[in-house]
Amino acid sequence: MVSCSTSDEVVLPDDPFPPGIDHKGQAVDGVEVGHRLMAAGEYELAMDAFTRAALEQGMTPEILTGLGTANLELGRLGQAETMLRRAVADTPDWPEAWNNLGVLLMEKGEISEATQVFKKAYALDNGESDSIRDNLRIALAKSENPAINTPEANQDYKLVQRSEGQFLIRKTP
Repeated sequence: MVSCSTSDEVVLPDDPFPPGIDHKGQAVDGVEVGHRLMAAGEYELAMDAFTRAALEQGMTPEILTGLGTANLELGRLGQAETMLRRAVADTPDWPEAWNNLGVLLMEKGEISEATQVFKKAYALDNGESDSIRDNLRIALAKSENPAINTPEANQDYKLVQRSEGQFLIRKTP
């Protein structure tokens, strides 16, 4: 038979408030937070995280690409283009930045330049990224057959970034 005893009681602290913040703790990197927010579809919050990271690290190519990609997802093509072009100028051998610039150019309808940008991204990546290869294939098909240039075809482009996340450009309702 089980008996009730007071020895298993939980003793609550006298302080009703939650524990405080550990000011000596290490903060999570703002770039990582930005990538996580991008993966969650929180583009405005991601821009805030990338901006905070820029205050600590400066405008690195990764931060520029993150800001450009977030702006692209929010439909701010002019701002996105400025950031992505600056990122590829700073690191001309980074395929992810070239790919995202190509996606932006496709969104703007600049098919021939986008095709060249995707070719460069594919060459820099040595053909290892399926997303970049697919984007190049679609851009080549659009440049050869202008009838493919429909708004629905924009769903096929994939944004990539240095961390493991991948994003699809989707037509807004």
